[in-house]
Amino acid sequence: MSLRQRSSTTPSVNNDADLLPPPPQPPRPSQSALSQALESSAHLANLLPTGTLLAFQLLMPIFTNNGVCDMATRPMTLGLLFVLALSCFLASFTDSIKASDGQVYYGLATFRGMWLFDYSNAEASGLPGELSKYSLGFIDFVHAVLSVLVFASVALRDKNVVSCLYPSPGHEVQEVLDIVPIGIGLISSLLFVIFPTKRHGIGYPVTRDR
Repeated sequence: MSLRQRSSTTPSVNNDADLLPPPPQPPRPSQSALSQALESSAHLANLLPTGTLLAFQLLMPIFTNNGVCDMATRPMTLGLLFVLALSCFLASFTDSIKASDGQVYYGLATFRGMWLFDYSNAEASGLPGELSKYSLGFIDFVHAVLSVLVFASVALRDKNVVSCLYPSPGHEVQEVLDIVPIGIGLISSLLFVIFPTKRHGIGYPVTRDR
C-alpha cells in the first residue's frame, strides 16, 4: 500500500513542475546591439539644423501621401529630399558672431572671412575687423558632407520615405535599408565627435560667447 501511495503522489509533483513558467532567456548579443544602434540613430537628428529637421517632419508625410506615392508624388519627394540635403550642406558654412552689445549676427563663411547678412548694423558694432578669422577651412567641408550623410540616414529610417521609394523591397534590398543607414549614421556621428565644429550657424544654438 505504501509503495502504491508513493507512486501515485509522484506524478503530481511533476505536473506542478510542468505548470511553472520557463525561466526568462537573456537577450542575444545581436538583439541588444541592434537595439543600441537604433537608439543611437534616433539621436542623429540632433546633428542636423532644426529648421531642416522640422521641414522634413512636417512636409514628408504630405509629399509622400503617408508613404503611398504615385507617378506625381515620387518625383516631388525626391526633389524635397534634394532641397533638404542641400540646406544641410549649406548650413554647415553659416556662422554667427556676437557683438559687444549682445546682438548676434549671422553670416556665410568664405575663404576671406565671414560675410554677414546684415552688414550695415554689424559695421556700426565694430565687427568687420574680426570677420577674417572666421574663414573657411577643410573641416567645414568635412562637416558639410557628414551633415548630408546624417540626413540621408535619418531619411532612410523614415517609414514614409522608404514606403514611397521602395514600396515592395526584396529581401536583399530590405537588409540594405535596415543596416546601411544605421552604419552611416553611427560613423558620421563618431566623426562629428572626433572632428568637432566651432561654428554656430543658422539652425544651431549659440552656446558660447563669440
